[in-house]
Amino acid sequence: MPKTIALVEDDAAIRENYIMALKAQGYSVNAYEDRPSAAEAFNHTLPDLAIIDIGLKDEIEGGFMLCQQLRGLSQTLPIIFFTARDNDVDTISGLRMGADDYLTKDISMAHLLARIAALFRRTDLLAAPTEQKDELKVGDLKVDVSRMTVSWQNQPVLLTVTEFWMLHALIKRPGHVKSRQQLMDESRMVVDDTTITSHIKRMRKKFVQLDPNFDHIDTVYGMGYRWQL
Repeated sequence: MPKTIALVEDDAAIRENYIMALKAQGYSVNAYEDRPSAAEAFNHTLPDLAIIDIGLKDEIEGGFMLCQQLRGLSQTLPIIFFTARDNDVDTISGLRMGADDYLTKDISMAHLLARIAALFRRTDLLAAPTEQKDELKVGDLKVDVSRMTVSWQNQPVLLTVTEFWMLHALIKRPGHVKSRQQLMDESRMVVDDTTITSHIKRMRKKFVQLDPNFDHIDTVYGMGYRWQL
């Protein structure tokens, strides 16, 4: 049975383009042009994944409101913010509300489809039996690669798919510098250096919120980043 994706986008042309692209990949798509229609539908039936624009019609933060509603209905449903608004304030707000990823509309369709596939993979892994683990441990850090989960000092760290693979790249060889290009390749992204820097900053903040003394993600100026032991 095909996975159902809810697409909440107020621009008709963009909405139709993405409906076609998602359906071509075998997904079932339910599309909505505003927050009220999407909210009503979610109260009756939840999709398998939601792609939400932030500004919806005359509601500047309508997407944020939808995200909060969905998180109240399900803690595990994958949510992607897909928006033209590219700034740290909106990104951090979206992720704090429980979104799994935050993508801007200048990315390629192939990138969006890769993020969707990664989120579905993580959802399937979380629902799978727990008999086998592919776990990495570096000091107080534990990373279950098979389930794509992270904990620091036995506290869960809620990372996006992008952040997870960046972290995975850093801890595979602690102390070794990973360039921005290597982090991009590991996380299956094609973005600029500024976006990589923003992801690293947000990832650091999530660890610092759990441990104010956290200082293990080290910037090596002119070269990249490393996990410092």
